[in-house]
Amino acid sequence: MQPTIATERLTLRPFRRADAKAVQRLAGERDIAKTTMTIPHPYEDGLAEDWIAGQEVACREGKAITLAIALRVDGSLVGGIGLRVDRAHDKAELGYWVGKPFWNCGYATEAAQALVNFGFRELQLNRIHAAHMAKNPSSGRVMEKIGMVREGTARQGMKKWGRYEDLVCYAILRDDWSRT
Repeated sequence: MQPTIATERLTLRPFRRADAKAVQRLAGERDIAKTTMTIPHPYEDGLAEDWIAGQEVACREGKAITLAIALRVDGSLVGGIGLRVDRAHDKAELGYWVGKPFWNCGYATEAAQALVNFGFRELQLNRIHAAHMAKNPSSGRVMEKIGMVREGTARQGMKKWGRYEDLVCYAILRDDWSRT
């Protein structure tokens, strides 16, 4: 069962089929897609519904937890956040996106901190790692604010829209987290 996590300003909750139009609109913006590893552009009709339907299965299989980031005040969808879990090594990869109308409000940091806390407390993870494209330093600032340590750069670590992109890699260990 996917969790629901409340923070001061946000609710992290399972995506619902009713979120599909907002996901398509927010995640479908070119500025979102160009700095993420998996979000397509254009974001075609039906993709959001299919993606949402797959989230519960991935959670049930213990492979991932993917949650909507919504404002507590009115339930508006802000973005998405998740952990792709590797149980064999007690680690997970953190990923997130926030719609452009909600940039520079601290929502990514607030949501990421809550999910990292959940990963260490509830999932008993030992390591949570994340990476961002070098051309998206704002994402790196989020990782630093939640206590992640920069581990290096994977030069041309991925290919996006026909171009190789450097990935800046971060991680936080349970020991690091427990000292904060």
